[in-house]
Amino acid sequence: MVQAWYMDNSTEDQRLQHHRTPPKFIDMNELFKRTGVEYFKVNEKDPVNDDLLIKLKKERCYSYEDEITCSEQCLPNYHEKLKNFFTEHLHTDEEIRLVLEGSGYFDVRDPSDEWIRIFVQPGDMIIIPSGIYHRFTLDDKNYIKAKRYFIGEPVWTPHNRPADNMPCRQEYLGKLLKGF
Repeated sequence: MVQAWYMDNSTEDQRLQHHRTPPKFIDMNELFKRTGVEYFKVNEKDPVNDDLLIKLKKERCYSYEDEITCSEQCLPNYHEKLKNFFTEHLHTDEEIRLVLEGSGYFDVRDPSDEWIRIFVQPGDMIIIPSGIYHRFTLDDKNYIKAKRYFIGEPVWTPHNRPADNMPCRQEYLGKLLKGF
């Protein structure tokens, strides 16, 4: 089951949980209100035929999908890719991920520029809005397999921070002010 919490400021191994002392958890509804990150639970035993996923794909016009496996054995240039995934960045399109196997962390910035860590496992689907600063890392199991969904042809271009003048960032900040 998905969990989210505010992170400590440690620079220790990025694959660790990085809880504050005491831990400061945030539920998914509050996460959405503060960041616009959406969470859905999909049938992990048969995600492709899950009614919610089928509905989301249709409503949001997700027309392209693929799978990515992140592990030292499966991902070419593994260490370099993980370093890139963990560099703070944003995208011009929303980022949609459905975890099929394994686990990992998506970190997102809240309105106060603090990191919130989202722990995802099989059946967890998150939608990270366009324009939010975020990053990804594996946990200490070093393995995740996920479906990626896109509207039209995939755009994987990360724009590393600072990218505050980009239109998608300005639109995101506007949504933050109005509320999600």
